[in-house]
Amino acid sequence: MSLRLVPVSLDQANEHVAAWHRHNEPVVQAKFCVGAADDANVLRAVAIVERPKARGNCDGMTVEVTRVASDGTRNANSLLYGACARAAFALGYRRVITYTQADESGSSLRAAGYRVIASRPSRPGWDTPSRPRADLSYRTIPRQLWEKETAA
Repeated sequence: MSLRLVPVSLDQANEHVAAWHRHNEPVVQAKFCVGAADDANVLRAVAIVERPKARGNCDGMTVEVTRVASDGTRNANSLLYGACARAAFALGYRRVITYTQADESGSSLRAAGYRVIASRPSRPGWDTPSRPRADLSYRTIPRQLWEKETAA
């Protein structure tokens, strides 16, 4: 089966994230979304790119792939991670980041040219004294931070 990139709206992407993603919910906003469809035009995977969640990465030149979800079609995630980076670089961004849980292999990211740049320990949640939040769905697990930078 061959795959090709297709444009998808945030609503379409969120619908598939809700159906396929193992541990994350749909998102509220995005810079852009992209999908992977098969020869029969069936959407097999989606990716959502946003501004970075961490304030330290909000430099105006970085975007974050916050969701990639698929029905398990082989190579769909790698195709989307690569497409997200190329699209971001074409829009003038210099760096693309994403996170994986520590128990995920990252093979799709490696195949798309990303590299691990940091390990993040588990944290109790997003609640801080300066910004209180009640997020009961937060999973406290270690994560890997991946990046891909433009060559130019």
